[in-house]
Amino acid sequence: MKPISIKTEYITLGQFLKLSDCIDSGGQAKMFLQEYAVTVNGEPDNRRGRKLYDGDKVNVEGFGTFQVQRG
Repeated sequence: MKPISIKTEYITLGQFLKLSDCIDSGGQAKMFLQEYAVTVNGEPDNRRGRKLYDGDKVNVEGFGTFQVQRG
């Protein structure tokens, strides 16, 4: 599991995908989420505006599992 550090209270799924190097720009998030399976804490989710908080686990098909960490 790869930690992804954030400095704010939450991060959106679209921003997270960019920060975790799954996509190159935020504009790619919508298309990426249509093509790849993403789960947040074990539940499928494809909303780029989904808020992720400290401790959330995100699995991205083909890229691995990440954990959001504040700090």
